[in-house]
Amino acid sequence: MEPPIGFEANFIRDEKVKVFRSIQPMDRDYIDRYMVRGQYGPGIIGGKEVVGYREEKGVAPDSAVQTFFAGKFHIANWRWAGVPFYVRTGKRMAKGITEIAIEFHQPPLRLFGRTCDVLEPNVLLLTIQPEEKISLCFGVKYPHAANQISSIYMNFSYRETFQTTFHPAYERLLLDCIKGDLTLFVREDQIEAMWEVVDPIIARWESVPPRNFPNYPAGTWGPPEASRLLEEEGRRWITA
Repeated sequence: MEPPIGFEANFIRDEKVKVFRSIQPMDRDYIDRYMVRGQYGPGIIGGKEVVGYREEKGVAPDSAVQTFFAGKFHIANWRWAGVPFYVRTGKRMAKGITEIAIEFHQPPLRLFGRTCDVLEPNVLLLTIQPEEKISLCFGVKYPHAANQISSIYMNFSYRETFQTTFHPAYERLLLDCIKGDLTLFVREDQIEAMWEVVDPIIARWESVPPRNFPNYPAGTWGPPEASRLLEEEGRRWITA
């Protein structure tokens, strides 16, 4: 979102709505190529065997409900034109974590020359759950070595720095509700804009039922198609 003109709730929510309305529309071909769905099967989590989604209590043995999603989006505005946004979420994954990874472009001039190994991109990680922290991964030249670059992390943790524990999200929302602060609450026009983005995906998937469910074991990072989605463009998911 763009910077709001102030910190009043409606100013912030106005800018959020603009982002969803700027997401590039997707046709059937785009959805088939850049949207990945999945459903978990039996697997191992925390060293224990777990059942697949279709074996869960109350779930139909032939259920086609998705428990995983990955996709590529574009925000068609002046600032973000041409910048891909990749989203991945799912149940029974390898780890429960909510994280935003911002990958920086490689510079056009390679100061370390052609003899340098392939450079890993600089990445800014914003971890929201389970622990709020900010990490910056960047390349550093190894001392006394010619053109040897190593990736290192600089970490900032709210818990470690301030020796405090943050309240659960719903507790924060209840307090904001009592105070009358609507900043973190979704407005009706934002909900409508969000559904305008996902409705074409849902409609496409309902018209073409999945044939390969379950397609990823519980305790993993999702189906292979999700990895190929990035690998085809020379990228990869960042896993904690």
